Amino acid sequence: MVPILNFIHWSVDPEIFHIGSLSVRWYGLLFASGFLIGYYIGEYMLKSEKVNPKWIDSLFFYMIIATVVGARLGHVFFYGWDYYSQNPGEIIKVWHGGLASHGGAIGILVALYIHSKLVTKRTMLWTLDRVVVPTALVAAFIRTGNLMNSEIYGVQTSLPWGFIFENNGETVPKHPTQIYEALSYLLSFGILSYLYWKTNSKNRPGLILGAFFVLIFTARFFIEFIKEDQEAFEAGMALNMGQWLSIPFVLGGIFLIIRAIKKPEVIFNNRY
Repeated sequence: MVPILNFIHWSVDPEIFHIGSLSVRWYGLLFASGFLIGYYIGEYMLKSEKVNPKWIDSLFFYMIIATVVGARLGHVFFYGWDYYSQNPGEIIKVWHGGLASHGGAIGILVALYIHSKLVTKRTMLWTLDRVVVPTALVAAFIRTGNLMNSEIYGVQTSLPWGFIFENNGETVPKHPTQIYEALSYLLSFGILSYLYWKTNSKNRPGLILGAFFVLIFTARFFIEFIKEDQEAFEAGMALNMGQWLSIPFVLGGIFLIIRAIKKPEVIFNNRY
C-alpha cells in the first residue's frame, strides 16, 4: 500500500479574505477572471471580422447573465431540487457554489437566440460558433474554482497525484477530477481556436459549435465514471445525471459537424 504522505494533501481555504460580511472567494475570483479574459478573446475575434463593435458589449452582458442563471438553475433542478424546493432563498446564493455546466449551456443557447434575433440579426449558429471558443477557456477557470472549493471530486485512487480533500474531512486520496476537466477544457479551447483562426470552419455554420459540444461533453461523460455522485439519487445508476445530460449534447454536436461539412461555405458580409 502506498504511504498516505505520497499523496497531495489539499486544505486550501476557499476564502481569500473578507471584510465584515463581504467574502471574496477563489471560486468567484476565477469565475470573474475567466469571463474577463473570455471577453477580451471574443472581442479580438469579432474585431478581426470587423463586425459592429456594439455587438461585443451586449454579447458579453447576455453571456454573463445566461451562464450564471442557467448554470444555477441547472444545478437546482437537475441535482438539488429536493433541497432547494424546501429552501428557495438559497437559490440566489451562487457564491456558495453549485453550478451545472449543462444548465449553463442551455442558458447560453437561449440567451444567444435572443441576442441573434434582437441585436446581430444573424443566424444563431453564426454567434455560437464564435462564442464557444472563449467559453471553453471560461469552463477551465470554473473547474479550477471547484478545486479551490474542494468540491466535485472523484472516487478513491492509488495514483500518486490523488488529492486528500482535508477541508471535507477526507482521509483517503481521491481523483482530482476538477483538474482533469480543466485540462480537457483547455485542450478543447486550443482545438477550437485552431479551427477558428487556421481553417475555414467559421464559414461553415455550426461546425465550431458542434466541435465544442463533442469535445467538452465527451470529456465530461468519461470523467464522470471516476467522479463521486453529487446527489444521493445517483447511487446505483449505470450512468449518473451528468452523463445522461451529456449524451444529447454529444449527439447534437456530431449532427452539427456533419451538417456543416455537407453544406457549402458561407462568407458573411460584415458591413453594418
